Amino acid sequence: EYFKLMVKVAKKLGADEKTAEEELLKAFQFETTLANYTLPPEQRRNFSMLYNKYTAKQLKELVPEIDWLRYFNGLLNEVVTEDETAIVAVPSYLVKLGKLISNTDKRTIANYLVWRMVMESIPFLSKDWRNEMQEYKEALSGQSVEKPRWQTCLSYLSSYLIVPLSSYYVKNYFKEESKRAAEEMVDYVLKEFLKILESVDWMDAETKKQAIDKATTITAYVGYPEQIMDDELVSKLYAKLKLKEKAYLENVLRMTKFEVDEALDRLKEPIIKGDWKDHGMSAMVNAFNGLLDNSIEIPAGILQNIFFNKDRPNYMNFGAIGFIIGHEVTHGFDDTGRQFDKDGMNKNWWGATTDEHFKEKAQCIIDQYSSYEVKEIGMNVNGLKTQSENIADNGAAKEAYRAYQAWVKDHGEEPRLPGLKYNQNQLFWLSSANVWCEKYKPAGLKLKVLTDFHSPGEFRVIGTFSNTPEFSRDFQCPVGSPMNPDHKCIVW
Repeated sequence: EYFKLMVKVAKKLGADEKTAEEELLKAFQFETTLANYTLPPEQRRNFSMLYNKYTAKQLKELVPEIDWLRYFNGLLNEVVTEDETAIVAVPSYLVKLGKLISNTDKRTIANYLVWRMVMESIPFLSKDWRNEMQEYKEALSGQSVEKPRWQTCLSYLSSYLIVPLSSYYVKNYFKEESKRAAEEMVDYVLKEFLKILESVDWMDAETKKQAIDKATTITAYVGYPEQIMDDELVSKLYAKLKLKEKAYLENVLRMTKFEVDEALDRLKEPIIKGDWKDHGMSAMVNAFNGLLDNSIEIPAGILQNIFFNKDRPNYMNFGAIGFIIGHEVTHGFDDTGRQFDKDGMNKNWWGATTDEHFKEKAQCIIDQYSSYEVKEIGMNVNGLKTQSENIADNGAAKEAYRAYQAWVKDHGEEPRLPGLKYNQNQLFWLSSANVWCEKYKPAGLKLKVLTDFHSPGEFRVIGTFSNTPEFSRDFQCPVGSPMNPDHKCIVW
């Protein structure tokens, strides 16, 4: 379908069909070769291996086929010398790239570059152009009709102008009380994670001490930074961006160039931890763990809907957004997060024996999730690729549940929901499971299993809850049943 799309677009631009097929087949093969050179996600889990310092001179020696100084000086707004250093994630990729470029006809490379430029532009063109993409999209993800235009436009607004959009959202739709309530929940979850760290019996004393130090120094960014309420400050961020009326594609290109220029201009600037500009994506419905500054971020945008409402019972809030908070906290101690210390430095602070214990426990999670079959498509979950998210989910359930129990001790028991047979603890689990309800067409589900670092929602619930003794106790699952197995995988 991808190759068919290439040819269809070339024909629309005026190319002869036979010529387009012949020439674009070479471009397609070139792109396929490039894709096969990339390091798969399963091999990108060790950050130390992805941190390789090279000067421009050393890069030239490694990959002589590319004029690196010309490339860097054409890209950046300042002069780069041969002593300038760069971090190369996968040196072997550049070596293969250099050889491929030198052995590929320039016309093929030019066709590939122009194709990529055209393909990236199609979503911003008229409907007849966008229709050319639809068959490919349906084959890839099962999406048979184009999304409503307002959703598409809002999506790009969120991508390119997230800070002003966040300012508008917070001023008009977000309540300050929600921020305070969520901050209280973060405190409860963090306290429970610290208790878990203190109680684990597989860590040596020094490693445990450093883990506790890291946990106690986590910075939580909840809701929004106060600076996004200042129109003048927000406007300054975009002072160099000039947009035009009724020029959608041109504006997208302008915004893309603006973003790239801003990122490149910041390359030489010192990193200021806690800079509000790095935490101004408050309208985003997501949450994050910042490995490089040991932080978690819970934006205002996710403090709504099924995740959170300050006016509903807290067993529902802790089950939903409490789980999300715990998930982000635990990310700092999963198989990738543990590679960074409390200051966000990529260093090994784990004792050798404790390191082995962690790997054994993580392997249990990998094996468990790899055994789950996604029956609709006849594929299994990739337990290795999804291990970070699965470890974070499993820690989150325990932390959020215990955090709610601690909250009840401090504030008293809440009433049940009327008309339902479930008690408060059971409703915690139902609220948590509700977050991961999802529906996919087979093609979309297959794409998710192949590319997503998260397990499908079904297994985020089943895998996590079956490992959590509190769940089986609250629902009285018999020992040895699917949701209360004799052997449970527990990291944190």
